[in-house]
Amino acid sequence: MIGAGLVLLGVGVGDLLRQYAPSRLRIGATVLAAVALIVLAAGADAMVWAFVALGTAVLWTWGTPDRRGGPAGLWPVVLVAAVCLVAVAVTGIRADQGPWGELWPTAGPLSRVSADVALFVVGAVAFLAESGNVVVRASLRDAALPDADGITLKGGRLIGPLERLLVFSLTLTGAFTLLAAVLAAKGIVRFPEISRDSGSGLRAEYFLIGSLVSWATALGVAFLLWWGTLG
Repeated sequence: MIGAGLVLLGVGVGDLLRQYAPSRLRIGATVLAAVALIVLAAGADAMVWAFVALGTAVLWTWGTPDRRGGPAGLWPVVLVAAVCLVAVAVTGIRADQGPWGELWPTAGPLSRVSADVALFVVGAVAFLAESGNVVVRASLRDAALPDADGITLKGGRLIGPLERLLVFSLTLTGAFTLLAAVLAAKGIVRFPEISRDSGSGLRAEYFLIGSLVSWATALGVAFLLWWGTLG
């Protein structure tokens, strides 16, 4: 779990800095974030995964440099998914979790999860918050929808992260009825806007592809956590 958590954290924080950090501070903030990731990995005896995470984040940033998904299309998404799957398969939940594991609380709510699971959840939240938007944009671009860049469903940048975090949280807690209600509610709320489509069906297709990719991203991250905790 620790490897996948570091990868998701590295990619997620990188995208958050790219989107929200002022340009004059972006390089310095990125360096500090990379150092913090290395320190975090060192405290968990996972230095190899720190460099894997940094390398994956660099490739992700190169492949998705703009709002339309970047020159590499969905390949950065495939890369992150493959690295995370390998990380979970190789590391799982380790008995020895390094100095951070020794400092982890043995009483209270946090004692119910291990340190590496907690790190994975933090990385998942960082990834779903902004990198999920990148995944959706890349998917819409690869879908080759005509004039897709000219369509704007207002609030998507805020709704998307909240939606993915809800799907992730409700899936982990097993609240599937509530999850279905949330997904249905989104369609109901968006229906009036979609129904005003000019007749080409483009707006509906844009909405469906974006929503399904967003939900699949959150479910995929939840699956990684579920798979890693099976053992």
